[in-house]
Amino acid sequence: MAEIGKLWVVLNPIAGKGKAAKQRPKIEQFLQAQKHDFTILVTKGPGDALEMVRNLPLGPDDAVIAAGGDGTCNEVINGLLTRITPSLSDKPPIFGVLPIGRGNDFASTPGIPEDVVQALGILLAGNLKPLDVGMVKGGFFPGGRYFVNGVGIGFDTKVGFDAAKMKIKSGIAYAFGAILNIIRYDPSPVIRIRCDAHEVTLPAIIVSIVNGRRMGGSFYMGPNALLDDGLLDICYVQRPSSRLKLMKVFLHYPKGTQTACEGVYSGRGAQFHLTALEGGMAVHCDGETVCYDGTELEISCIPGALRLLGV
Repeated sequence: MAEIGKLWVVLNPIAGKGKAAKQRPKIEQFLQAQKHDFTILVTKGPGDALEMVRNLPLGPDDAVIAAGGDGTCNEVINGLLTRITPSLSDKPPIFGVLPIGRGNDFASTPGIPEDVVQALGILLAGNLKPLDVGMVKGGFFPGGRYFVNGVGIGFDTKVGFDAAKMKIKSGIAYAFGAILNIIRYDPSPVIRIRCDAHEVTLPAIIVSIVNGRRMGGSFYMGPNALLDDGLLDICYVQRPSSRLKLMKVFLHYPKGTQTACEGVYSGRGAQFHLTALEGGMAVHCDGETVCYDGTELEISCIPGALRLLGV
């Protein structure tokens, strides 16, 4: 167990459709009762968390806590890994999560509870573990964007776009979004996927390249993914011949058993290169839009880029 310094809590008040703001008094009361040094920084809009974290005067044992959902986590880790103010430590930055957003997918992999008091207790316990980070280059981020949970390409990204418009729980919204996209059944791009020394070309309806296990609130895109193995997990689905077959595949994702279906493949790798030979790719990373109709992506794993406060 490590002695954790000051906690810099980056709170996104609109996370969880505004429910996150109501957690601030509970966070303050707990940390004050523990007599632990902390500062709460409240974001006002997209990009705020990233810029705040880039300029924090971090001490060598300070931890930056993302209090929100997966989008907040994404901004915080991008801030930590593109810092302007030099760190006083030669060790990777310390990152923690208070999962008070809508989906809280990343936090589910290390088992961080959604109960604020329980999660704060875990943060103060000081159990540090290596955390790999992914990097995706392409679309709106030609210079690269870091991610901790995963990249979704194709069907699940379009589902996420639709789900984000719904004012209901993440997993339910994602399920409704999936039904809408199954009904539409848009054409799938033909994608060449290179994973380390392996290569495959196929009409891919879903491609997931993940560090964490879950996306969309309850869908296990990488059921066996590990946060500290130096690799990313990939799962891709060849376009089924009918809507019914796609529905059958989709129903396996909440159980993480999709590889039992015909046309579903999985593996692991450190470097990925994806090229759309026909059509374009809709892509997100940790819920952040990378592109709507992209043609090329580079994705890689950066082992142990952060230290995670976990169970």
